[in-house]
Amino acid sequence: MEHDPRHDLRDTQAPPRARPAFVAGVIFAARWLQLPLYLGLIVAMAIYVWQFWKEMVHLLEIVAGKGINETEIMLGVLGLIDVVMIANLLVMVIIGGYETFVSRLYLESHPDQPEWLSHVNASVLKVKLATAIIGISSIHLLKTFINAEHLSEKQMLWQVVIHVTFLLSAIAIASADRVLGIKYHEEDRP
Repeated sequence: MEHDPRHDLRDTQAPPRARPAFVAGVIFAARWLQLPLYLGLIVAMAIYVWQFWKEMVHLLEIVAGKGINETEIMLGVLGLIDVVMIANLLVMVIIGGYETFVSRLYLESHPDQPEWLSHVNASVLKVKLATAIIGISSIHLLKTFINAEHLSEKQMLWQVVIHVTFLLSAIAIASADRVLGIKYHEEDRP
């Protein structure tokens, strides 16, 4: 019987089950290193709550002190909407990211569970975040157009270019996820 050198190689490789469970446990537990990051984002959201109330007081001062100037009120309201949209983005990242990458939240029976959380995964989270960023960019662009008389054409052009870049990026992400999703589903079929 002839000696097969491939036999020697197979004998030296440990089967997957023989790998030390400790290493796998450490690698799996490493996801908890993200916890301080999500807690930091909660602090960032508290800062945005503070920013919201500062802008609200400023808006009230405009209305009460100077009288009603429609452009200033509109810019103030858009500033408030901008802060709220960023806070919404933070909520999506904190809750969705924690649920996807760290640990389950077990909120299935909670009456306030966000509807989107039941089907969140990394792919859905990317698309939701891209969409939220487009919304935030749209608010900034609207503020720019309302305040156009105080800005240069170059500033406005760059804001449009940045917004279109966000838009194209989101379309690319959604398209790639759709194509990959279809590909994965086709591979699952017998």
